[in-house]
Amino acid sequence: MNTGSDRETNESATESAATEPAAGAAAATGAAAKEEAPHVSKAPAFIKARRGLHLSWQVGVFVVGLAVIGAGIAMLVLPGPGWVAIFAGLAIWATEFAWAHLVLRWTKRKVSEAAQKALDPRVRRRNIILTSVGLVIAGALIGFYLWKYGLVLPWNLKDQ
Repeated sequence: MNTGSDRETNESATESAATEPAAGAAAATGAAAKEEAPHVSKAPAFIKARRGLHLSWQVGVFVVGLAVIGAGIAMLVLPGPGWVAIFAGLAIWATEFAWAHLVLRWTKRKVSEAAQKALDPRVRRRNIILTSVGLVIAGALIGFYLWKYGLVLPWNLKDQ
């Protein structure tokens, strides 16, 4: 089971390089340049040296990341920076697990794309127009309510 640690990555890299055909080596070099190096565990060397200790390190990282993500999900409905905590928990997982590293990289790419799209002048103009229309509608509804029912301030309420 590959958990994303760096054990046996050197052996698998040399085996895959030895089995590649010479004709496809140029194409494979371009593809390899696109891909990143395999994910390496951020655990200290003395922990990676012992399998049981490394497994318990990974369980600890998973539990801490899960707690941070759980707190982030709770903060989506409670006061607090929910999305920041969720991404922080994902970053904690990415220190140890290859799948979390890939998800975090994908998320960063999508956030960057959304930020670039938001800076597009046409999109900004559309957002400004929609916000203005929404504010006009909200103002009209508030004005209608005040015209129909009036404004009674809390300190002017009569006991009922």
